Amino acid sequence: MIYFDREKLLQNKKDIEAEMAAGGFWDDKENARKKSQKLDLIKKRLKVIEQLEEKFEEAEVYFELAAEEDESLDSELKLTLTELEKELEKLELKLRLNEPYDDHNAIVSIHPGAGGTESQDWAQMLLRMYSRWAETNGYELQTLDFNSGEEAGIKSVTMMVNGDYAYGYLKGEKGVHRLVRISPFDSSGRRHTSFASVDVMPEIDDDIEVDINENDLKIDTYRASGAGGQHVNKTDSAVRITHQPTGVVVQCQNQRSQHKNKETAMKILASKLLELKEEAQAEKIDELGGEHKEIAWGSQIRSYVFHPYNMIKDHRTDFEEGNVDKVMDGYIDEFIESYLKYKSAK
Repeated sequence: MIYFDREKLLQNKKDIEAEMAAGGFWDDKENARKKSQKLDLIKKRLKVIEQLEEKFEEAEVYFELAAEEDESLDSELKLTLTELEKELEKLELKLRLNEPYDDHNAIVSIHPGAGGTESQDWAQMLLRMYSRWAETNGYELQTLDFNSGEEAGIKSVTMMVNGDYAYGYLKGEKGVHRLVRISPFDSSGRRHTSFASVDVMPEIDDDIEVDINENDLKIDTYRASGAGGQHVNKTDSAVRITHQPTGVVVQCQNQRSQHKNKETAMKILASKLLELKEEAQAEKIDELGGEHKEIAWGSQIRSYVFHPYNMIKDHRTDFEEGNVDKVMDGYIDEFIESYLKYKSAK
């Protein structure tokens, strides 16, 4: 496959470096930016391939040792082989992340569907799942906006997942997620179906220019509703920006400074507008990771069934997992892997 074509990557690297060394290359800033971004991605991919080759060499040594042992391998050797296999799988998976923006940070937003407290609680469960996944995989989380529900759960949340390839791994989570369970908020113990939508966008680099006319913006300030001590009740530091031509609304309240919140909100808006532009130019509406659908029945990308049986199923890949506790604790790697394989096979 092309994502593993080392010789082609090396040739592309050589060609771009030759272009960059030529006179007048930096005169066209947009082209220079795109070429520089592509070169950086190629270098990252070559580094992953180098790491993969090192692990293959290490694995060969252990497989040779295993061949010399009898059928009951030493427990330490078995553990080493298992760890090597996991590392190889992770590196091979990273090589599938070869689309634009895959190596960027991710902006993740979660919104409950209709259903009040039940759906708001489901949105908070998803927030916990993604937070656990990020922490387990060494990503840094930054909450940009948080609106809690009146009784339980959340009305909305937006967070930044900082780290290499965060968007590439999480882009397949974009869509509607459906929960079926016995509701803890129903005194009659009835089964409920809830929905929540997850939106995933790449953080756009500062050097990528997105044309935003200030006259198209409606900017509102309000008091932050999330954690933050007494400060949140005293100043209107939170910022909400509406891009009136498209109807896109973004907001940020994580900083004490209104100016900093506006900067972050503008960055989120730029990411969203760039995503819309990419979608408009793409042959398929899911170019940046999935389709936007109504937060309701029949539109889900994944179902989480806690009753009358335990099963989580991705409806795009048909991958299933019966251990719901494991998934809700953040182990979604197999779902991510199956989606990336599904995308690369299309």
